[in-house]
Amino acid sequence: MKIGEAQQIYREQIRAYQEQKHTLSERLKQVQERQKTAQNDEEKSMFSKDAAVLELSIRELNEKQKEYQDYLSELAEQHSAYWNAAVAEQQADAYKKYGEEMAKIMEVARRLMKGARVPQADEKKLMDFDYELYQAAKTTGEMVRRQKEQEGKEEEEYDTLWGDEEKKKEYEDPQEAAENATVANEGPALISPEDV
Repeated sequence: MKIGEAQQIYREQIRAYQEQKHTLSERLKQVQERQKTAQNDEEKSMFSKDAAVLELSIRELNEKQKEYQDYLSELAEQHSAYWNAAVAEQQADAYKKYGEEMAKIMEVARRLMKGARVPQADEKKLMDFDYELYQAAKTTGEMVRRQKEQEGKEEEEYDTLWGDEEKKKEYEDPQEAAENATVANEGPALISPEDV
């Protein structure tokens, strides 16, 4: 069973128990009122027995409802764990991609500082990231390039570091991942309130 389905089933069960307890509590009040106004001991005894049965029934419903609520708490913890795992995967990939992007940007700056030629798109990424770093790399690179020209050294030229932009990874919605995960352990048996 999926966590989302189990949560819905047990919430409905708890609501049914609440309604049944309310109905029984109203009947208990009526029985207690009638017990107070009973004409003789036989009527008082009969109402007293009815009240005791209703009190026991309400107590049983409370115990069973608590069992269901405890299981709902377990389901909430499982839901949270799956949710957090999905979010953590997305964040880990984002940090990894950010690190790779930073490494490429720094490599473009290094190449420019060496006086090499880099693709215009790579220069633009560096400029968009940090204009001051871009200016410093270009200025240093120009000085190094002039020095290389005087020494008769050939200018280096590089291809883009980004190449074909890779397709964006599709992530599962954390809410869907949590609700569609399989329940770790069986819940308590479902018993209708009337059967309690």
